[in-house]
Parts: sequence; C-alpha cells; structure tokens
Amino acid sequence: MQRKRPKGVLAMGWAAIGAAAKGRTEHAPTAADYPDTVVRRTSFTSGGGHGWRISALETPRAAPPPWKIVVITGAPSWAEYWAETLAELPQDREMIVVDRPGYAASEPLHPVADICVQAQALAPVLQAARGQRVLLVGQSYGAAIASIMADQNPGKVAGLVLLSGFFGEAGPTAKWLLDLGSKALNMIPRDLRHAVIEVNGQKPQLRHAKHALARLNIPIHMIHGDQDDFAPFEAAERLAGETVTRRPIRVVRTEGANHFFNDGPAEILLAAIESCIPQRPQRWTFRWPKLPALWGAKLPGAASAPAG
Repeated sequence: MQRKRPKGVLAMGWAAIGAAAKGRTEHAPTAADYPDTVVRRTSFTSGGGHGWRISALETPRAAPPPWKIVVITGAPSWAEYWAETLAELPQDREMIVVDRPGYAASEPLHPVADICVQAQALAPVLQAARGQRVLLVGQSYGAAIASIMADQNPGKVAGLVLLSGFFGEAGPTAKWLLDLGSKALNMIPRDLRHAVIEVNGQKPQLRHAKHALARLNIPIHMIHGDQDDFAPFEAAERLAGETVTRRPIRVVRTEGANHFFNDGPAEILLAAIESCIPQRPQRWTFRWPKLPALWGAKLPGAASAPAG
C-alpha cells in the first residue's frame, strides 16, 4: 500500500526537516510506493547555458500520447507531492513534474530567485514528441515562471494553466510562514530557506510575468480555490481582470478548495486539468439514406395513385 505524503504546511515542514537530517531529497521516496513503470524519477540539463541537472518525476508511456502535461511547482518545489496524481493519470496523457532549480535533487545548491532565469532553465522540459501538444501548468509560485516560459517558447505551448497562482499578494497563512521563516532563515532546511528567499523577492519581478501573459495567444486558464489562504482568490481574479490579454483568461473558482489542489483526491485535480484540454470534435460522417424510406417518399406535387 502506498504511503501518503505529509499533508498540511506544518507536516510538510517537519518532513523537510526530517529529510534534511537524513540527507534525503525526497520526504517519502516515490520509488518505494510506485514501480518505475507508473512513476519514475528522471532528469534533464537546464537551458540558458547554466548546465544544471534538473530532477523531475514523469509517467512512462510506450508511445507518446496526444498531450504532454508539464507542471512547474511552487515554493518549496517538491515534485513528489504530485506522485498520487501522476499515478492516476490516464494512459492517453503524459505528465512530468519538475523540482525547480535549487530544490530537492535539482541543482544548483544556492537559491535561484530570478523568475526569468528559472524560466530559461526549465525550458527544455517543453520538448515534445512529433504531433504531441503541451499543456503547461504553473502551480502557486510556479505560475509566474510558467507564464514567462510560455511566452519565451512560442509554438511549444498549446495552453497555460495557472493553478493556485501566487502573484505577490500573500494570504494570512503565507504571511505568517514568511515572517516566521525570515526570522529563522539560517536555521531552517535549504529548501524552506530558498522558498522564503524566492517569495520575498518575487513582487518586483512580476512585471515580466504580466507582460508575458499580455503577449500570449494561447488559451489561459486560472484555477483557484475560494478557501485559499496562501494566495487569495480575489488577488488572482483581480490579476485576470486587470491584465489585457489577447484572449480572455478563463477563471475557474473552485468552491471549498484551498491552496493545495494536489493534496486532495487525484481525480478532482485531474478533472480540473482535463477541462483545460480542448476536446476533439466528433468527426462528421456521411450517412446514406435508407433506400426503403427514400422509395416511399412522395415528391412535391406528385399525385397519389388511386386505390383499387
């Protein structure tokens, strides 16, 4: 039976401390829960000339399916918390979830607080098989990075999803954690420290993400919980209303959902993501009329034969 990853902020924080003490990059190693035919660890070399090794989790497929779903996680960036979602993904979809630069098993060891550098470094993950389309999902802090990635790689991204997007305005729980983390910056594990540094330095950089959103000519979907106390729904809705885009941003307000969609049942998150993939229209086929019905039809103006 697969183990559940720690849920909730404090539980995840303690898991990070425990993993750091034991020298692990995963809090609950995915290899112990899933065979590598279902979920497997992979890596690629970053873009932008940095040469960093970027770690990720992916769903192996015998042949490339029509859609590849690329997930850019938040801060802290831990792909393992998407393991259950990856395992439940249908076979006609492929997914890869990254540990962003500076987190988990990804290089470098220092924080990469520049969201444009992050976007450059993660660009190789957008490579797709011939005929395959990419749906790019930016979760929380990763939403701004994903927006820049989509803009910097025209033609490679067919749709953008801003999932619980964090754009500089922290809710009450996030404010408390940032204040606590800032005071204990030198005592908390690397990944938590990098998260505090990233989030505190994000706001002045958001002009790059907003400019990117304005230039995009692809469907943009904003999925947000109305109980999100990290990145308030109202802030996301305001961003969607104030940003002049080439296509209207589709805003989906999810009642009762908090900041961590991937904490809930996998089928709910997968359904939300699937709603962002355009459905293939049914192919029109010509149907020959039934001959008996045609023979029995009367032509306009035709006289009826007398009964007899």
